[in-house]
Parts: sequence; structure tokens; C-alpha cells
Amino acid sequence: MTKLLLRLFVRNHQNSENPAVRASIGKLAGITGIACNILLFAMKLIVGILSGAVSVIADALNNLSDAASSVVTLLGFHLAQRPADPDHPYGHARYEYISGLTVAAVILVIGFELAKSAIMRIFAPTAVSFTAVTLVVLLCSIDVKLWMSSFFSSLGKKIGSATLKATSVDSRNDVIASAAVLLGCVAERLFHWKIDGFVGLAVAVFILYSGIGVARETISALLGQQADKKLLEDIGRVVCEHDKVLGIHDLLVHDYGPGRCYASVHVELSADEDPLMCHDIIDHIESDVLEMLNVNLVIHYDPVLENDAEWTKARRLTEEVVKELDSAYSIHDFRLVRSASQTKLVFDLAIPYQAVVDTKAIKQQIDAMLSAQNLPYEAVIRVDRQ
Repeated sequence: MTKLLLRLFVRNHQNSENPAVRASIGKLAGITGIACNILLFAMKLIVGILSGAVSVIADALNNLSDAASSVVTLLGFHLAQRPADPDHPYGHARYEYISGLTVAAVILVIGFELAKSAIMRIFAPTAVSFTAVTLVVLLCSIDVKLWMSSFFSSLGKKIGSATLKATSVDSRNDVIASAAVLLGCVAERLFHWKIDGFVGLAVAVFILYSGIGVARETISALLGQQADKKLLEDIGRVVCEHDKVLGIHDLLVHDYGPGRCYASVHVELSADEDPLMCHDIIDHIESDVLEMLNVNLVIHYDPVLENDAEWTKARRLTEEVVKELDSAYSIHDFRLVRSASQTKLVFDLAIPYQAVVDTKAIKQQIDAMLSAQNLPYEAVIRVDRQ
């Protein structure tokens, strides 16, 4: 069914990296979600009112919230297509994240209201009328939601959309919620247990849980979360495939929304190479990364002295000192800055993000250890967390 919908409604759907195609796939997901959820809402609301089951009404309102979420998703994909302008030079792709956050807010509000209704039913239970129609509607709902979860998951993976992946998880939770409602109705029918309010509360908890999960993911993206590990590895691989590249460090990725990724990295090239040739190499690498990974990469050129005996010895001894201090530490941007009066060792000390250290004390320790190695240089150290 997913492939059929893509063929019918999305032109050139195989090219999901294309921003226009990506937006069309997102819009298809939003329209499909609206149609399915409104249908389920109407069916469950009618059955819930006729049977007096608050859990069924709660499940119906959950579908209504899902329909509202799909509207927001549809709007988010539409706004994300807007081109860059003077006020927003990196485009508007983060609207997709904002739409996800709005979806989370809608889910949380409805979940809270349903929880209040369910608690009232727990303290004032009433009989529930369970009919064959109720059974059929709930079974159909479970079947439709299972398909929707698979549908959103497939499209989310295809275009790398966190919003659609979250919607898939929400649909999966709806399957659990509808199954719980069905079990509650069956239990009351067979054993006369008045558990409708408790089941309704369980459904509300599932809704709240889903809302919190969606909010956490979208807020993390808006705050500037670490880039996907595979993307970092792919950028490093493409850069280092060039035979003139000696190494890279300080790779930073900035996410301005799906399809709007910018990055910077320091690339080490031999200082013996012609600077004009190095500039040409850098241009080619930046073009390759854009073409292969759709990432706008800016490269900082770091020249490395390969045939300087004094530099080589100083670097080796400094690396030994740093590793002796902590095996998790490393150095880069290592330079010997020579003047008439003295020579300075200038380098960046890379330490893990989570390390709790006194940077001033670390510098003093390294200075003392370098002096013990009889290195006649003044060390200029910049601590770099990575």
C-alpha cells in the first residue's frame, strides 16, 4: 500500500534526497494521517457515546489529537519548503522541528484532559454497554493503526524525518491503547469488572508518554544535538579518502533542519605542498561532500611540518606527556612558533566532553612534565572539549 500511494501521489518518489520530493512525501504522510484518524475518531466517538464507555471516548479523542498532529505535520512540511531569505540565510527547514514540538504540545494537553476524565470515572464508575459493533470498531482501529505505524516508519526512514518516525511510534502506542480498551470492555462484559476508568487512565498515560517522547526529541534537535554518528563517520571518510590528507579534527556539524546541514572541519595537509594546490584540494573535498552527503562543508587548512626533525621530536615527546597524563587526551594543531628570543609550543589539548577538570591545573602539569623532558619551549595550550 505504501509503494502504491507513493507511485500515485509523489512524482519521482525514488529521489527522496530532492527537497521537493521530500516535502511531497511528508505532505502525503500528513494527508493520509488526517484521513485515517478522522475516520477512526468518528467511528469510536459514536460507539463510545452509545455504549457509555469513557475509555472508548478517550481512544476516540486520542485519534482526534493524532489528526490534529497530522495537520501540524502537513503545515510544517509546507513551511519548511520556503527558500532562504535575508533574515533566514539557512532556510526554514527547522519548521519541521517546530511542527513536531507543536504536535507534542497537543498530545500532552489532550492526555492531561483524558486523565482527569478517567479519574472521575474511577471514583464514579458506571456500566458500559459492549456490543458487536464496539468489538468490530476497535478491531478495525487496531488493524488501521498497525498499518499507519508501518507506513509512517517507512516514510520516516526514506526521508530521514524525526517527525514521521515519532508519528510512527505514536501510532504503535495507539495500537496498545486500543487493545487495552478492548480488553477492558471484554473484562466488564464477561466478569462485570468496572475497570473502564482505569483503562481510560492507562490510555491517557500512554498519550502523555508519547507526547513527552516527541517533545524530548524535537527540543533536542532545536537545541543543537550532536549529529548522527553515521553522518560524522561519512564526512570523515569522504575527506580522508584524498591521498594528500594527513588527518582531520574539530569536525562540527550544524543542523538547520532536514536537508539543511552545514559543517566545518580542520584538515591537515603537508606544509611542503604548494598552498595553491592545497586550496584546490580543499575545494574538491568540499564539493565531494556536498554532492555525496548533501552537507555544506567549510574546511580550515592546517599545514603540518613533516620533514622538520625538531618539530617531529617535540610532537612525539608532547604526545607521550599528554598520554601519560590521561590516555583519553590527544593533541592537534601542533606548531612550533619560532622567534629571535624564544620558540613556543602551540597546540590544542583535546579532552572528552564529560571530563571534569581544572584546565589551569592541567596546563601547569603539562608545563612541568615538558620541562622534565628538557624541552626548552614555552607551551601555549588551548583546551578543546570534544
